[in-house]
Amino acid sequence: MTVALHADGGRASSAAPRARRSWAWLGLVPFFAFVTAFLIVPALSVFGQAFKDSSGNFSLTSFKDAFRGQNQDAFWFSIKLSALSAFLGVIIGALLAYAAASVRRPKWLRSIIASFSGVAANLGGVPLAFAFIALLGRQGLLTKLINTAGYDLYANDFTLGDIWGLNLVYLYFQIPLMFLITLPAIDGLKVSWREASSNLGGTTFTYWRRVGIPILLPSLLGGFLLLFANSFSAYATAQVISDTSLLVPVRIGFYLRGDISGDQSRVAYSLAAWMIIVMAVCMGLYWYLRRKAERWRS
Repeated sequence: MTVALHADGGRASSAAPRARRSWAWLGLVPFFAFVTAFLIVPALSVFGQAFKDSSGNFSLTSFKDAFRGQNQDAFWFSIKLSALSAFLGVIIGALLAYAAASVRRPKWLRSIIASFSGVAANLGGVPLAFAFIALLGRQGLLTKLINTAGYDLYANDFTLGDIWGLNLVYLYFQIPLMFLITLPAIDGLKVSWREASSNLGGTTFTYWRRVGIPILLPSLLGGFLLLFANSFSAYATAQVISDTSLLVPVRIGFYLRGDISGDQSRVAYSLAAWMIIVMAVCMGLYWYLRRKAERWRS
């Protein structure tokens, strides 16, 4: 063992042992293997098919066709639906999170709301569609009750398959998701900030305008982007409820099921490629806003 001598004749401590090699990174191997096999490789394959013609040569024709005719209508409908459901989800979810975090309540109430939100935020597909058809379909239970009260819900061309009907269904999982996103940010608002604002003569409105809202804004904007991406990529629920191909995911399924043939089948890959681009932009901006929001939680 190597020992060093100080100038005063004393012995220095033994040389520091070499750091042990950590094998903890092996736990990430299954994760990266899964991401590579089921996310990166399929995405590269989609882009590879989107930039080819029927002869296998490089072409932008299919990529441009994704924004023409009914495909363009599907994109605009999906964007409007996603933006509307995200906007309403942010407002209602943030207010619900503020109420759960701030209002005097029984201790078990917040736990129940958080537990339900964790389940509802991940509920979708056929079970959710069936639940709303049984509740608000033309022969649904709530529809019958409303008709008994003298109001015809479907008299003004309301259907679960239009933008307002789908938005109502999507809010079932959008609001709980926003609640889960916003609750930690609201918990991060320190009481000392409100007290400092009051000591300086600020009102409640001043506190929220100058302190509360600016601090929560990155979390709210990030939540909007996450809810937008969540709604934009929803497929099974809309497929069951809606009988049209107004949504981009449903239209991709329309192409891939083999309802058409020829070069038009490559349009599905172009639509999927554009969806990947939209999702990547939303997730990138969400990651950036989340980093800005986390600086206030220390």
